[in-house]
Amino acid sequence: MTSVPTLDEIRATRALIDRHVLTTPIHTWRGREIGEAMGSTEPVLKLELFQHTGSFKARGAVAVMLNLSKEQLGRGVVTISAGNHAIATAYAAKTAGTSAKVVMAKNANPTRVARAKAYGAEVVSAENVVEGFELVKKIEAAEGRSFVHPFEGPWTSKGTGTLGLEFSDQAGPLDAVIVPIGGGGLASGVSTAIKLAQPSCKVYGVEPAGADAMSRSFKSGKPERLEKIDTIADSLAPPFTTPLAFELCRRHIDEIVLVDDQALRRAMALLFREMKLAVEPAGAAATAGMLGPLKSRLEGKRVGLIVCGANIGAADFAEAVRLGEAG
Repeated sequence: MTSVPTLDEIRATRALIDRHVLTTPIHTWRGREIGEAMGSTEPVLKLELFQHTGSFKARGAVAVMLNLSKEQLGRGVVTISAGNHAIATAYAAKTAGTSAKVVMAKNANPTRVARAKAYGAEVVSAENVVEGFELVKKIEAAEGRSFVHPFEGPWTSKGTGTLGLEFSDQAGPLDAVIVPIGGGGLASGVSTAIKLAQPSCKVYGVEPAGADAMSRSFKSGKPERLEKIDTIADSLAPPFTTPLAFELCRRHIDEIVLVDDQALRRAMALLFREMKLAVEPAGAAATAGMLGPLKSRLEGKRVGLIVCGANIGAADFAEAVRLGEAG
C-alpha cells in the first residue's frame, strides 16, 4: 500500500531542508495579452524557476540527501538526469559535503552539463537515457554510491510537496492548480500537498504529447514504459513511470492534458513578452495547458501555475521563442 505524505510530514520536510532552499515568490499575472487570451481567469504564477539550481529539483534532492546516513554520504551519490536533477543533485551533494556522479545522455544540453560540473559533480555520458539507467546500476554496484532517483521515492515527493504547500499558503484559496508532469516527481508532491491543504481545488497535470508516459499509465492503471520520446521538453521526458510517483499522481490529479511542442514554444514566448521570464519548455507547460486544452473549463477561475524551471541556454531559448512567435 502506498504511503501518502501528510501535511505534518511535508511541514517537517520543509523544516529539514529550509537552510538549503528558497521560498520562491508568487505573482498574479495581469497583462494585455493574457487578459485577451483568458478573459476573467486569474492566473497566479508560482515562480519556482528562481529556486537554487534554477528549478524545483533542489527541494527533492536536498530532502533525499539529508536523509542519507553518514556512511552513505561517505560513499557518495549517483543519479541520472536530462539536466535539472543532475544540477540539483550536485548542489545537494555539495551542501551535504559528499561527492556526486551524474549520468547524462551524450546529447544533453551543454548549459546543464556545465552547471552540474560547476557544483562539483563528475558527469558521465551515456548513449541515451535507457542506457543511462543501466549505467547508474553499474556505478552503484561498483562504487557503493546511493542512487538519488530523479522522480521516485518518498523523500522526493515530500520535498516537492513543500512547493505545493508553500504555494497554497502564499496564494490562499485557488480553484485549480496546473502542474507539469514528466516522471511525476514534481506532480506527486505538489498534487498531494494541494489536495491536503485545499481539498476542493482541482489539480491538472500537463504532459508533452511526445512523452506521454504518465497519461498512458493513467489509462492502463499501472506504470508504463515508452518506446519512443519526441519532445523539446526533455526534463519532462523520462522513458517510464514508477510505482510511488504514479500512485500519488493517480490519487491526487484530476486530469492530465497533453500539449505539443509548438504550444510549449508559444507559451515560452508569451511568458517572455509579458512576464519577462526566460523559461525552459517544461517551465512553460502549465501556461501551455491553461491556454490550450484547459482554457474553457478555467474561465473565471483563480488558477495556480507552477513555473518549474529555467535551465536553458540563451541560443536554445532564443530559437524556441522565435519559432513560438512565428505561429
